[in-house]
Amino acid sequence: MCLGIPARVVDPGSPDDAFPMGEIDVAGERRPCCFAYVPEAQVGDWVLIQNSFAMTIVDEASAAESMAAIDEFDLLPPSPQ
Repeated sequence: MCLGIPARVVDPGSPDDAFPMGEIDVAGERRPCCFAYVPEAQVGDWVLIQNSFAMTIVDEASAAESMAAIDEFDLLPPSPQ
């Protein structure tokens, strides 16, 4: 089972590309991400990511609830300083 991690879209890349690569913010850390499954994603949207792919767009309340559970169980490694 895979766990989708919520992330805020920083740059969704170009939707015209076959595999649009953009950038997301996961708990303060920016990472590359493929937006092929959600080409409609916009800057500021929340998405669930799995294996560096944005899988679905979620609302901010759902993202906050998921991040609270992830924080509670310490599921993300600390960001490098």
